[in-house]
Amino acid sequence: MKRILILSLILVLVLSLVATAQTTNKDKVYILKMSTQLNETAPMVGGFKELAKRVSEKTNGKLVIEVYTSAQLGSDEDVIEQAIQGVNVAVLTDGGRMANYVKEIGIILAPYFADNYEDVLKVTETDIFKEWEKELAEENGIRVLSFNWFDGARHFLTNKPVTTPADLSGLRIRTPGAPVWSESVKAMGAIPVAMKWTEVYPAMQMKAIDGAEGQNTASYPAKLYEVIKYIDKTAHFQLVNGIIVGEKWFSTLPEEYQKILTDGTKAVAAENAKLIQELSDVYEAKMVEEGMEVVEVDIDAFKAAADKAYDVLGYRELKDRIYDEIGKE
Repeated sequence: MKRILILSLILVLVLSLVATAQTTNKDKVYILKMSTQLNETAPMVGGFKELAKRVSEKTNGKLVIEVYTSAQLGSDEDVIEQAIQGVNVAVLTDGGRMANYVKEIGIILAPYFADNYEDVLKVTETDIFKEWEKELAEENGIRVLSFNWFDGARHFLTNKPVTTPADLSGLRIRTPGAPVWSESVKAMGAIPVAMKWTEVYPAMQMKAIDGAEGQNTASYPAKLYEVIKYIDKTAHFQLVNGIIVGEKWFSTLPEEYQKILTDGTKAVAAENAKLIQELSDVYEAKMVEEGMEVVEVDIDAFKAAADKAYDVLGYRELKDRIYDEIGKE
């Protein structure tokens, strides 16, 4: 009888602890800090805020996304490392930065790899891309929530007109620091300078750089028209981004919240991409109104020059394999 009594008490205690844990878990509020280098007025930031609203609604306020703009939480590289360590941060990133962990994924930002948003979406749906996501998660602790955020085509931004790669010779052009960006810019004739996007404006004022390369939806909100004269329409990169979190933090979420977060991120990104495509031309026109000039370039010459980057980066064979899978010539 004594033994049965003890076992009964233990069972009651265990059930009590389980019930308490379930209640505590149910009431727990999860906070995710979303980091981006884009400033508050960038249209993609509006997408992040819409995502935060929807996720909060669907989790009854139990999963909260706080949006931090203008690199308030640090450089993208720093935030990615924080995420890997388990910190509750997310970051808008790209194939170039993810290539620091899975080299092959950098090809989605190789020069003229894609002609438009739809091209890159096809790549993100391939088995090859899914293997990259798996490797990021299992070997690097990086969970991709979605990789369908689009910010438009990137162009060179200079204070002298550029129509051919030769015109870039000797120009110090700001670009993100990942190898795929640097080698691509170098192949097209410029000197790549790794720098935060938020530092481009003052760097141009101080003549620390001669230009940058960026998309209209980032250039206009950053007011680069005040310090840069020309938009050289090279469209050398189609800027498709991803939002990532750390696998450690993601695994702490209830499965229901994991699905709400991933599904919501993909859905809002697709909607935001349509807006970005509409705004790209609108923002270009606004920059022209502010005094910038649009330069039509020799695209064939830039494509020929940029092609060298595929050999330097070791992406030639990979490019052919991906093109075969998506049916692109």
